[in-house]
Amino acid sequence: MQAYLTRPQVRARYQISEMTMWRWEQNHDLNFPKPMVVGRRKYFKEEELTAWERDRAKVSA
Repeated sequence: MQAYLTRPQVRARYQISEMTMWRWEQNHDLNFPKPMVVGRRKYFKEEELTAWERDRAKVSA
């Protein structure tokens, strides 16, 4: 079963502000995972966030 994180949970995970979250979503070069939208709420697949973290670690290494 896939786990989904809400926007506040993602912000807490990375310790970022709402503005930073918005910037990450707008920056196509960053390749931040796209959320699934249900109603007006956004949910992020935890699996995609983990893969994004691994990719970012490779880039910075």
